Amino acid sequence: MRITLIHNPRAGRQHRGEGEALVGMLEHAGHRVRYQSAKEKGLRRALQKRSDLVVVAGGDGTVGKVARRLASLGGAVPVALLPAGTANNIARSLGLTERPFEQLIRGFEQARRVKLDVGIAAGPWGKRHFVEGVGAGLFAGLLANPQSAKLKERASPVESSLQRLRDEAARAEPIELAARLDGKEISGRYVMFEALNLKYVGPNLHLAPASTPGDGMLEVVLATEDERARLVRYLEHWQENPERLAVLPTLRGRRLELEWTGFALHIDDKIRPKPKAKPKELAGIVEVRMDGAAVEFLVPA
Repeated sequence: MRITLIHNPRAGRQHRGEGEALVGMLEHAGHRVRYQSAKEKGLRRALQKRSDLVVVAGGDGTVGKVARRLASLGGAVPVALLPAGTANNIARSLGLTERPFEQLIRGFEQARRVKLDVGIAAGPWGKRHFVEGVGAGLFAGLLANPQSAKLKERASPVESSLQRLRDEAARAEPIELAARLDGKEISGRYVMFEALNLKYVGPNLHLAPASTPGDGMLEVVLATEDERARLVRYLEHWQENPERLAVLPTLRGRRLELEWTGFALHIDDKIRPKPKAKPKELAGIVEVRMDGAAVEFLVPA
């Protein structure tokens, strides 16, 4: 196959020369490979070039970036993952973690194809595709904090993120949200409000077990003050069993509307409002929807 390899050399704990090693593995399996670093210019141009398969070696940020761009291009080329990040929530939701890269590569030819929805979040800033989810409260508050950007530099970024989530969940002030899901009122005061497209979020938290790739549905996870103690307890004991469910109130729907007043809102790993946002970009209706856009991922047996 003609393969475009998108590689993030800074993801996870890779060694020098990892990109060359990945190209070697793919070529050894009989593929023709075009290499593109996710950290250098030319990503969109590389994705527009003709290929049979796009292989992404990186974490959720890189996978999401590629999926969003492919969705905007029509999503015609399938994607295969070589999970190389710290959390790898997208790969985990597809059952692709803890498998050797060589095994995944050998399985490309006979792999089944699984569609993963790519949603749209539209607001005063314009439109943005998302793969993981959109939310306010706990996660958005941490992402908006500049200190969160330093977590990946630490020896154990997942554990560091989990500790900060535990601390913040215990003391975070609930946020007042006016929201509707498929026209139904779901307004309230929430410690955490997440509209998810994946089973896992953040440091592998299993918040939306009913989520199924390609089902065209959002899993809206709601944690009010009444659920705070349950959320904190879940975070405190997560490491005992990472597959343990949070068991928080969840609703399913295709279209979410929020009356946004400028509070921190995350769209995947990006925060709105931007630091230098114009006044007209600081408030308005935000629509989060699944409208049929999707990217096909290879899932080797």
